Amino acid sequence: MTGQDHHSIEIDTSKPHPARMYDWFLGGKDNYPVDEQMARQLLALDARGRDMARVNRAFMHRATRWLAESGVRQFLDIGTGIPTEPNLHQIAQRAAPGARVVYCDNDPIVLAHAAALLRSTPEGATEYIQADARKPGTILAEAGKVLDFDEPIALSLLALLHFIDDEDGAGELVDKLVERLPSGSYLVLSHTTGDFNPEGAAQARAMYKARGMTLRPRSHAELTAFFDGLELVEPGVSLSADWHPELGEVIDVPGDEPIPGYAGVARKP
Repeated sequence: MTGQDHHSIEIDTSKPHPARMYDWFLGGKDNYPVDEQMARQLLALDARGRDMARVNRAFMHRATRWLAESGVRQFLDIGTGIPTEPNLHQIAQRAAPGARVVYCDNDPIVLAHAAALLRSTPEGATEYIQADARKPGTILAEAGKVLDFDEPIALSLLALLHFIDDEDGAGELVDKLVERLPSGSYLVLSHTTGDFNPEGAAQARAMYKARGMTLRPRSHAELTAFFDGLELVEPGVSLSADWHPELGEVIDVPGDEPIPGYAGVARKP
C-alpha cells in the first residue's frame, strides 16, 4: 500500500465523486453534501438509484463466489469504492482462505478506509493501490507485487467503465489489462445502460457533464464488445439481477421495470 499518512489525504469536496455517491446510495456515511446533492438529482431522474447500487453490489458478491468456487485464487478489483461488508476479499476468502486480492481506486477517501480492505485471512493476502483506472501500466506493475501473473486472475471492473468515454479509451483500457492476464483468467464487468430509458440516460449524462464528470451508459451490444475474444460464462451478458440469482443476494426491487444495468463474466482462453 502507498505509504501515505492518512491524515494528509487531500479530499476534493468541491465536486461529487462516484465512489462517494455510491456510498450515499448504499446508506454509508463517507460522503459530502456535494455527493448527496447530485445523488438526489439522479434520484429525481430515476427513483431507483439505491436499488441500482444494491443490485450491482449483489452481483459482485455472486460473481466473486462463483469465481472462487470455480477455482480462481487471485482477484484484481479496479474501481473498488468505499468498503461495505462483506467486501470482495471477504467473499473470496470465505470460499478460498488462500485467495489473494488487490484493490485499486483513485478516490483518496477509499485510501482512508484501506485498513478495512486489508483485513485478510492469514493464508491469503489483500493489498490496496491508489491509482487511476486510466493508468493500467501503473496498476499492473503494482499488482504484480502481490499477484502471480502466471496463474489465473479474476479482473473486475464493476460499475466503472460507464465513467470512461470511448474517446478516453475505455476499450483500450480493457484490452491492455486483459492482454496481461494469463489463460484461464476471467473478466467481470457491470455497467449502467440507457437501453430501457434513453431519455433519462441522456439527462443523467448531461448532469455529469455539467460537473466536469463523464457518464457513458452503454447498450447490451456495446458492453458485450468489451468481452471480444473471451468465452462468456452462461447466461452471457444479462441484466445484473439475472446473473446466477441462485448464488444468493437477490435484491427485491419494487415494480416490474428492470434495473438498468448489465453484467457479465468471461474466461480468457
